Amino acid sequence: MRLFWRIGIAGGLFLTSIVPASGANRSTGRLDEALRSAGPGEPILLWVFFADKGNPAPLRDLEVVTERSLQRRARVRPSGSLVDDTDLPVDRSYVATVASLVLSVRHASKWFNGLSVVATPEQVKSLQELPFIREIDLLGHYGRRDGVPDPPDPPLPLLRAEGTTALNYGPSYAQAALENIPLVHNTGNAAQGITIGVFDNGFRLLNHQAFDSLRSRIIATYDFVDHKVSVVPANDSAKYGSHGVNTLSTLAGYYPGQLIGPAYGANFILARTENDSSETPVEEDNWVRAIEWADSLGVQVTSTSLGYLKYDAPYSSWTWQNMDGRTTLITRAAVMAVGKGIIVVNSAGNDANVRAGQPNTLIAPADGDSVLTVGAVSSKGIRASFSSYGPTADGRIKPDVMAVGNGVYVAGAIVPTSYTVASGTSFSCPLAAGVAALVLKAHPYATPMQIVNALRSTASRASAPDRYYGWGVVNAVAAINVLSPPDSQIVEHPYTTYALGQNYPNPFNPDTRIDFVLPEDSDVRLSVYDLLGREVRTLAQGPYAGSSAIPYQTVWDGNDASGTRVASGVYFYRLTARGVSGTSTTLVKKMMMLR
Repeated sequence: MRLFWRIGIAGGLFLTSIVPASGANRSTGRLDEALRSAGPGEPILLWVFFADKGNPAPLRDLEVVTERSLQRRARVRPSGSLVDDTDLPVDRSYVATVASLVLSVRHASKWFNGLSVVATPEQVKSLQELPFIREIDLLGHYGRRDGVPDPPDPPLPLLRAEGTTALNYGPSYAQAALENIPLVHNTGNAAQGITIGVFDNGFRLLNHQAFDSLRSRIIATYDFVDHKVSVVPANDSAKYGSHGVNTLSTLAGYYPGQLIGPAYGANFILARTENDSSETPVEEDNWVRAIEWADSLGVQVTSTSLGYLKYDAPYSSWTWQNMDGRTTLITRAAVMAVGKGIIVVNSAGNDANVRAGQPNTLIAPADGDSVLTVGAVSSKGIRASFSSYGPTADGRIKPDVMAVGNGVYVAGAIVPTSYTVASGTSFSCPLAAGVAALVLKAHPYATPMQIVNALRSTASRASAPDRYYGWGVVNAVAAINVLSPPDSQIVEHPYTTYALGQNYPNPFNPDTRIDFVLPEDSDVRLSVYDLLGREVRTLAQGPYAGSSAIPYQTVWDGNDASGTRVASGVYFYRLTARGVSGTSTTLVKKMMMLR
């Protein structure tokens, strides 16, 4: 029987109708293939989905979720529908019956009304005879593939002079500056009070100095791999739980002079969902259980630097065609979470080179329509070659946004005072999730999709989104401002010196952007020269007001003053400026044109 529930006036759940389940239970094609390939008695990981929730007693709202969860849901749901039948527990008698017929039960999912189990082919046949089972499917696996870093960039030119930021970011400045994070921190916004869930392979070194102030704000932990409260893996090998240390520090580390993450003031829910001991370590039921658990505790933003695509051999894998936003269970869970008021942020994947030539190289749940999918760029905004691209199989642009994911400065996972550099969309994801948390802190009543749309519409390529960059690099200040009335928008601190930014992209074709900063009203000339010192093109000339808010931006289209395309090669660009105070300056940089 399928049960439909509503919220009563007193806030309780009451049965309102009973509708017979239609059709017999069935197995999917993926499971049928696995059964044909499996030998007698071979264990198989399965999902067993039930036709209804049995006959549960009426429950009140706070018996299924916390007050924090209800408050978050109130932003996206009518007051009388804050909880529904997906919040009801799985029927205990169904669980007991299935448990008696299989090798073991792994997890229960109330959202999908089912169990993940380990069973033999012979036991599957017994399960198929049970009248309350709707469907049996294969459980998904995926092995995390880290990004192979592109050649490192030269140091990012500081368009903001020393002393214009309130905090000392140390080597992490470049990864924060590209997303305009320091300027939000200057306002006192560090995502205080926002609850963020981080799902990873464990967190082996929570006593790292970068977590000194964070530890007191960890409100819950759970290891869904080994079923224990501690998220420190039992295995002492250095690889166990290292990735989680790296991603958490990217998001929320705080050790001035070394590393400052965007959401260093937030509260955290930590879940271990990946098992490093397996060749295909990530299992989707761990993630589904983690998101259900975090939802019930009131999580507001989740950051997941993992994804799902393939099954263990010899079973068939998901393909690019399945990245359509509605096929994989983990994507459906992620979309459900957004519907409950959670901002779900996920890595796009590191498969662009590995699966080059495919129409998309996304991983689930990055294909979800309401998931904020994040690709990776360098500290200069150039896309990392490994960063997965879209569109989804149904034609939607993915990734949504980009953040620094190549050469990211992170906490080391062996010595509590060590730091290292890492690359992958694993690290662009927590940076973007941290920006989302900053926007939510500034706009606590905004819905997840309002925040996602604010991040998209203010990103660096919002006017022309594409399959490689999405809407472009996120801009924390602009995203906050677009949701703010004019009199409460963030104003950047004045610059105190002239600066000429390195053009990007560099090398370039067909065009490149050049930024410059003026600390005061100035008479300016910005020109391009060839190697013989001949002027090729003047890009800016005349009186300019001091750029107290943002740098001036110019674009060179690769043409000379007559409109003729220039030859490939090295060119120089020079900024000369004389300020109203009498200060004069000349700054020169070089760039390369490719044809």
